[in-house]
Amino acid sequence: MSFFTAHRVTAIVVLVAAAAWVATGEFSAVGSEEAKPDADVAGQSAEAAEAPEAAVPVQRTVAAVVPTIIDYAREIRVSGATEADKQAVLAARAAGIVHELGVKQGGEIAADALVVRLEGSEVLAGVETAQAALEQATEELRVGQTLYDRGSLPELELISRRARKAAAQAALSEARAAEDRLLLKAPFAGTVDTVDVEVGEWVQAGAAIATILALDPIVVKAEVSERDVAFVSIGSKAKVRLVDGAELEGAVRHVSAQASAATRTFEVEVALPNADHAIPAGMTAEVRLYTAPVPAVLVPRSIITINEDGVIGLRVVGADSKAEFAPVTVIDDGEAGMVVTGVPKDKKVIVAGQDLVTDGDVVTVSELTPAQAAEAMK
Repeated sequence: MSFFTAHRVTAIVVLVAAAAWVATGEFSAVGSEEAKPDADVAGQSAEAAEAPEAAVPVQRTVAAVVPTIIDYAREIRVSGATEADKQAVLAARAAGIVHELGVKQGGEIAADALVVRLEGSEVLAGVETAQAALEQATEELRVGQTLYDRGSLPELELISRRARKAAAQAALSEARAAEDRLLLKAPFAGTVDTVDVEVGEWVQAGAAIATILALDPIVVKAEVSERDVAFVSIGSKAKVRLVDGAELEGAVRHVSAQASAATRTFEVEVALPNADHAIPAGMTAEVRLYTAPVPAVLVPRSIITINEDGVIGLRVVGADSKAEFAPVTVIDDGEAGMVVTGVPKDKKVIVAGQDLVTDGDVVTVSELTPAQAAEAMK
């Protein structure tokens, strides 16, 4: 075989082999069997990049302080006026001429001291007559009893003598009562405010003689609303400021059990010491009453919140770092803030960020210095 013939045969063999390889289809990607896993990983990564990430809850940072529990007595302010502890207009007990006056306007008088004595010579004579009649009846009964014991006096006569003695005793008592009505004495110690008669003046029974005031203690009467009366009790502390600027402390001695029909208020009496009688009756006064102390917390108005049901409360956080709503009761609202009860003792009060959290939210609590905590609660 010639050289050219051999090369032609070789070319034909190569052509046939190439055609057979192309027919298998394996030419399309050299190394594709090894590259397939990498392609799958890339596809998965692309899908993962396109898939949305799971939502991560936002954890808020809040400022919270430990509540300071205080014993708080709510103050109730009302207006009132001073009055005498006792006041009596003494009247004549019988008709007659004023014989003696034992009082002077503006002076002091002791209990049971003489106020006035009326003339009454006929009354005094009646007492003497009744006394003599009683002595005579007593002696007649004594003699009669002796005779009766001897059998010399009928029993009926003895009974009659006993009756005469009893009548004489009654007559003497009546005469002495008439004598007593000529006198008028002070029912209690006090100050003589007015004297309405003069010596020698004729007075009728029932005519005003003098007015006596008991000014120690002095009493301040005021009226509290039906909303506040339940918080006032006998013995409660009270402070009184008089119109002249004087301030005194006393105690509630009376709380009316019935409201005024016109104002729906209840009268309260506060007793103040007034040994020198320096405080007169009828002076305007401001009364500050204090309720019984209760555990409470003073908080700024800015941290007060209201839940969906319209309940007033605070946001608090416990040891589990979960925020929650704590209902409270407002017992006072003053210049320093609101005084509330019902704050949990074992939880901190959120003072910043309370409007950004809801019940059950996990929060990060920012620690405050004592000065910052004090400032936050103002």
